[in-house]
Amino acid sequence: MPRAVALSYSDGDASKGLAPKVVAAGQGLIADTIIAKAREAGVPVHASRELVAALMHFDLDQRIPPALYVAVAEVLAWVYRLERHGDSLRRTVLPPGKGGP
Repeated sequence: MPRAVALSYSDGDASKGLAPKVVAAGQGLIADTIIAKAREAGVPVHASRELVAALMHFDLDQRIPPALYVAVAEVLAWVYRLERHGDSLRRTVLPPGKGGP
């Protein structure tokens, strides 16, 4: 069953020293909807079963804990690289079973 978590992290959050927060999470049809909405909005989708499993434990609008900063920072760095290099690097990593690894 697919699972997905969406995070939000703005320049305003960064300037205030705030961590990213969980803005959507679910499994099954809800996960499929989260992924579809992200793609429709042009938001990169990154597949990490371990990170999704860890983030599924948090409530909506809850900031991620320090224990997950490094893992989430790696995903954000990937997103920023995609944004900086535009279409030359634009790709979506699909979750397992949906065409991904």
